[in-house]
Amino acid sequence: MYAIVEVAGQQFKVEKNKRIFVHQLGKEEGASFEISNVLLLDSEGVVKIGKPNVEGVKITAKVLGHLKGDKVIVFKKKRRKGYQKSNGHRQKFTQILIEDIVA
Repeated sequence: MYAIVEVAGQQFKVEKNKRIFVHQLGKEEGASFEISNVLLLDSEGVVKIGKPNVEGVKITAKVLGHLKGDKVIVFKKKRRKGYQKSNGHRQKFTQILIEDIVA
């Protein structure tokens, strides 16, 4: 059984006991929460597609921790003009564990 859900503006394929990284959520470590924005549900070959969400399906998840991704270097340069600019960015992520899919 798996589902396609939308979390923090992105879509993920989730299964029971699967860990995924999503954009940072405003929840504390160890907190459990429900995801009700289920777009598709596949239960042993029977596929239910939502319009826009599948009704009656909830997914429980638990926050495992907050962390930062790899550093991305942004370098801008204009040749023969003496212009150089360097900037870095590290995206913040939240690791969540899918505990159960209740259909």
